[in-house]
Amino acid sequence: MLYDAVMFDLDGTLADTLADIAAAANHALAQLGRPTFPVPRFRYLAGQGLESLMVEALGPDHRGLLEQGMAHFRSYYAQHSMDQTGPYEGIAELLDTLMVPTPVGRGPKLAVLSNKPHPATIKLIEDAFAAWRFDAVRGHIEGTPLKPDPTSALEVAASLGVPPARWLYVGDTRVDMLTAVGAGMCPVGVLWGFRDELELREAGARHIVKHPSEILGLLG
Repeated sequence: MLYDAVMFDLDGTLADTLADIAAAANHALAQLGRPTFPVPRFRYLAGQGLESLMVEALGPDHRGLLEQGMAHFRSYYAQHSMDQTGPYEGIAELLDTLMVPTPVGRGPKLAVLSNKPHPATIKLIEDAFAAWRFDAVRGHIEGTPLKPDPTSALEVAASLGVPPARWLYVGDTRVDMLTAVGAGMCPVGVLWGFRDELELREAGARHIVKHPSEILGLLG
């Protein structure tokens, strides 16, 4: 096997969270009397953490509103994060296959790494992926840089005892590909998520996949 482990982004990679993220952000904007956006706009606002999302959504005059906006988002999202969220088509089958023991032991180690706050990441995995056991699940923890800084990816890899070069890193945005490159992992871009192929390739994707099942062929 060329790779011993797979690290997944969460939003836009394992789970289709776009509609619920958009609903929470638009709720926050409405509470502040600001214009809201159509759901597709959030494909380009999500992915770099809540603060970045709200800064972009509020626009240049966000000062004085940012903390309120994030608080409104968190409050709403905590109650509505699973209204329309679930695994993408083919993800359940992929995880089932990856977690089947092999004749020489178990399959690859599996991790989730998200820029979503850590408690929200844990909750989403518990709510939408309870049927599968990941070896590590990590969201953004205060004091640790957000992706694309590779720190969190490297810490997860070290905690599981797998060298970076033995990881596939699977994600749907520029941020994910840059994280993988920076960590010395193999960047795999997916086309069912929030961004397009051009962005993924320009950010360093070594492989592009159109369906989750194609990831199995990359393990070697």
